[in-house]
Amino acid sequence: MNYQKLDAALATALNDIQDSEETNLAVFIHTELVLDSAATAVLESLGVSDVSSGKDIFTATLSANAISQLSEQPWVKFLKRSHQLRLVNKRINIGKLGV
Repeated sequence: MNYQKLDAALATALNDIQDSEETNLAVFIHTELVLDSAATAVLESLGVSDVSSGKDIFTATLSANAISQLSEQPWVKFLKRSHQLRLVNKRINIGKLGV
């Protein structure tokens, strides 16, 4: 695995994985802008959807083994863990912010 292509959150999550075949990590895959047919085939075989020319960022839910395989590909720039966003349900007390 090429850890230089992983962000810190993804590298940390990979250390906590028990089953390296379980597809449970949502990631952003940043690639070269122009992908050849072999690169496209690799992405599609891993279950990445909407692989088309002219795109350089893809999203997928992958296993630790798939992430390891992708990190070794020369056309992959880096892999970043995706986090589910949640709404913050707090009101800011404006009176405390003023001078």
